[in-house]
Parts: sequence; C-alpha cells; structure tokens
Amino acid sequence: MLEASFYGLVTGILLCLTFGTVFFSLVQNSVDNGYRSGMKIAFGVVVCDAIFVFFAIFGTALLPHIEGFEKWMAGAGIVFLLILGLNNLFRNQPQIAYPKSRFGNFVFYFSTGFLLNGLNPVNFISWVTIATYVRSTLHYGIEEISLFFGMSLLAIFLTESGIALSAHRLKKIFTPKTVKIFNQVTGLVFIFIAFQIAYSVFF
Repeated sequence: MLEASFYGLVTGILLCLTFGTVFFSLVQNSVDNGYRSGMKIAFGVVVCDAIFVFFAIFGTALLPHIEGFEKWMAGAGIVFLLILGLNNLFRNQPQIAYPKSRFGNFVFYFSTGFLLNGLNPVNFISWVTIATYVRSTLHYGIEEISLFFGMSLLAIFLTESGIALSAHRLKKIFTPKTVKIFNQVTGLVFIFIAFQIAYSVFF
C-alpha cells in the first residue's frame, strides 16, 4: 500500500511537468488574475482526470459507442485551443488584476481547466495506459489501484496549485509588457499543440 501511494504521488507530479496547455494556462492566469484563478483551473483539471481514471479503471465499455468519437473529441479540442491561442496573440495590453470572488468566475476557470484537459485525447489514453501498467506489470489489486490513482490526483492538484502560487509570487516582475509577451508565447504554444493533435489524429 505504501508503494502504491508513493508511485501514485510520483506519477501525478510527473504528469504535471509535461509543460502542456494546462501548465501555460495555470501560469498565465495566476500572473494575470491571482493564484486563486490557477487553483480553480487545477480543480477543473483534477475533476476531469478523476472521470478519466474512473473509465480507465472500470473500462471503456461503460461509454456509449459513438462512431468516430476520438476524432470528434480531438476536433473540439483543436477548435478550443485555436480560439484560446488566437485570443492570446491578438488581445489588447492586459491589465493585471485580481478577480472578484463570484460564482461566474469559478465556473469560467473551472471549465477552462476541465476543457483544456478533457479535449486532448492524449490525456485519456495516458490514464488508460497507466491503468493497464499497474494491473498487468505491478499486479495491483483494486484497493492498491484506488490508492494509486487517488494519490495521483492529489499530487496533480497540489503540484498545479503550487505552480499557480509560485507564478503569483513572481507577479511583481511581470509588467504589463512582459505579461503581453508571455501571453503571446502561450498563444503560440496553444496553436502548436492544436496542430500537433490534428496531425496525430487525422494524419
């Protein structure tokens, strides 16, 4: 059980350090709007991952069969990433400010994290691969599997919250000009990953 906990924590931390769309969105929003926005994004990511984990453990047989489902999901993810990327590239000079604590803000940041994570088919495939590995190679039972994935999800939330807090603490060195440059770089990353997903799924 201790081994499963340790491996779960390590897995969760490593999954956060892939420098994908979620990482850049966490840093960008934490710098622009305060660390709480980043933590809300992290919560959305973890809820999405928990759903992925559920289906990875209990099998995709519970999912309804939809012809071309992976391509539809990838297509939605590509459009979402392109919109985010273009918005970052061409929006006006940002004003650094903290968001007001309202339900609408929570829904916005939560859904951003959820969609950034959920609309990339690679994330679901990663969890299925990990579930297969802990079953067939590590020979974990259901209790160890549950503990492994529980600790993975906890590590993801804590690591991403730490990233958000660290980015927020660096807020003083991020002038509006540097934030604009960072947002443009983030936009290019989003667009690059959108094309990468399109290439891997459709070509």
